[in-house]
Parts: sequence; structure tokens; C-alpha cells
Amino acid sequence: MTNEELIAALRAADAVQFGEFELSHGGTSDYYVDKYLFETDPECLRLVAEAFAELIGDEKLAGVALGAVPLVAVTATTTGNPYVIARKKTKEYGTGNRIEGRLDEGEEVVVLEDIATTGQSAADAVEALREAGAVVNRVLVVVDREEGAGELLAEHDVELEALVTASDLLESND
Repeated sequence: MTNEELIAALRAADAVQFGEFELSHGGTSDYYVDKYLFETDPECLRLVAEAFAELIGDEKLAGVALGAVPLVAVTATTTGNPYVIARKKTKEYGTGNRIEGRLDEGEEVVVLEDIATTGQSAADAVEALREAGAVVNRVLVVVDREEGAGELLAEHDVELEALVTASDLLESND
């Protein structure tokens, strides 16, 4: 799969929108990548899973709730790798877990994320996974908005790898 195929699929799903948008971290942007449009599109999901599978070895997968859960599930079915879900905060009922699924002490985990802007949600997931005993060195993201996520994750000794960058998306809009 090429970058161009994924970008075309994101556009076909109307996931890349232009206008004035408020972002989750409080900033604004003249473009928006709607993760729910690409995460509910079977062709986009297939392409994302195939692209992630090319970058994954035998690590356990982790998806950041809620946005990355469809991505980690479809990637797990493509690779055969099991996965866990990293909640944004500890569950206040039932088991009281922050990490859902089976995770063994010292297990190598790669975090899958939908869109990285500041990288804070991915960094929080990495720290929660590490507190639970995982070894986490990489975060794979569908779209890196190139607004500091790579730098923040580097401060946590984690490498950010993106299938597509904002530059890729905006360049292909010309």
C-alpha cells in the first residue's frame, strides 16, 4: 500500500475537511481529519490495518480508547497479534482497570493511535501501559498533524511513526 492510496481513501471517506475547526487541545485549524469518518469506512480500515501490519512485528498491540479501538481491533485481525485497550482514566466500576485485556509484565507493546496533534493522549497511554508492566517504545499513528507529538513522545523515550503526515494530506490537496 502506498501513501497515495491511503490519502485517496481518507479523501473518499470525506475524512479530510477544510474550514475553521476547534481541536481537542483547544487550538484551531483550517483543516480537520475526522477520525470517525475514516474509522467507520471499511476501505479505510482495511488500508490502515494493512499499513500498520507492515510496521508491526510480534509485539502486543494497544489502542487508545475510544478513537483507536476500531484501528487496533482490525489490525489485530490482520496480524493475529493480541491487543489491549488503554483507557483515558481508570474505570470507576467493575474491575477498576485502566488497561483492558491481558498484559504480562515485561511484554513489548506498540501503541496504535488515530490522530496525533500534541501527542498527550498517546503519552498518557504509554505511561499507563508502562505502569502496568509493559515495555513501550513506539506509537504508530494514522495521521500526524506535525504539531509537537513526535517531540513530546521523544521526551518519553518513544518513537512516533505516522502512516500519513499533515504535510502529505495538505500537499495532495493542491
